Amino acid sequence: MRILADENIPLVHAFFSAFGEIRQLPGRAIVSGSLGDADVLLVRSVTRVDAALLEGSRVRFVGTCTIGTDHLDLDYLRRRGIAWASAPGCNARGVVDYVLGSLLSLAERQGVDLASRCYGVVGAGQVGGRLVEVLRGLGWRVLVCDPPRQALERGDFVDLPTLLRECDVLSVHTPLTHEGAHPTRHLFGREQLARLRPGTWLINASRGAVVDNRALREALAGRTDLQAVLDVWEGEPLVDVALAGLCHIATPHIAGYSLDGKLRGTAQVYRAFCEQQGVPPGVLLDELLPPPWLGELGLDGRADPAWALATLCRAVYDPRRDDADFRRSLEGDEQARRSAFDALRKHYPPRREIDGLRVRLSGETPRLRQLVRALGAEPV
Repeated sequence: MRILADENIPLVHAFFSAFGEIRQLPGRAIVSGSLGDADVLLVRSVTRVDAALLEGSRVRFVGTCTIGTDHLDLDYLRRRGIAWASAPGCNARGVVDYVLGSLLSLAERQGVDLASRCYGVVGAGQVGGRLVEVLRGLGWRVLVCDPPRQALERGDFVDLPTLLRECDVLSVHTPLTHEGAHPTRHLFGREQLARLRPGTWLINASRGAVVDNRALREALAGRTDLQAVLDVWEGEPLVDVALAGLCHIATPHIAGYSLDGKLRGTAQVYRAFCEQQGVPPGVLLDELLPPPWLGELGLDGRADPAWALATLCRAVYDPRRDDADFRRSLEGDEQARRSAFDALRKHYPPRREIDGLRVRLSGETPRLRQLVRALGAEPV
């Protein structure tokens, strides 16, 4: 069996070498002529998998080690009888950590108490649902907009106009869809952006085209009260430099790039492939995960909760470093900037997640204990 894999998929040899020969290429270099006699194709979000890529190939299994599938032509794969798998939820915790770090930076810049804001989460799937759980665990007011889930569950959801009217923080976590009952392309266009409350913070860590980038650039240029955090961009790897310059935080599609999330994605696709092959998994993720650099922190029971929140989050991850790296890359001609975008992702430094961080609490600290648990850390 021959396997072609994106070179940015970690531990691909550890998980898949028992199945056959592995060849790796940059994700954007995986094109029709490069497939050769591959039977298995393993990709990330930068590779478009459709008839133009696969027609006439031997590929019988496609795995994307990502949470999203908008880069896969699923109808084509089904028609051709090509098995496929994704990694839903693999990077959810990493994205939550990214959002928390962004909120802390915004609050610090504007002198705002995060507990006083009303949060709107657009899309309550694996990522958005996890974020809602954390924010509500912290005791903050959260409204959720997810029309597909609302149609199925009739649960505690609101529509987008309600979110625009009542929330002063909006975090977007929807897949990118162009058709159907609830298309999300340019879900935030000129009309929606014009209706944002004064002082709104808009965070997009889903897909670039969910927000109309040109309309957002015009909105930010015309309204200095608005603040934006963008991790995803229309036209990646080429981004709107002017828009990036207007954002409070701008990063190169790395919100979910925690080491844990990337390894989890490889492991999920590996398990799906084992099932498709009818063999039991022989490799366990827990045996491959390295120990975290930070295993435990100690907090005194008298610590201010707001300080404790910032300390715990930033001890594990602070997106301001990624923002600084990205801004330095936004120079030169288009080709230089494209290459720099991909290089930042390829050489992304190790980053862990808050989940599982041990926090030793001294004294009677019910408020801090609640905060630690809400973040997903482990109070001891």
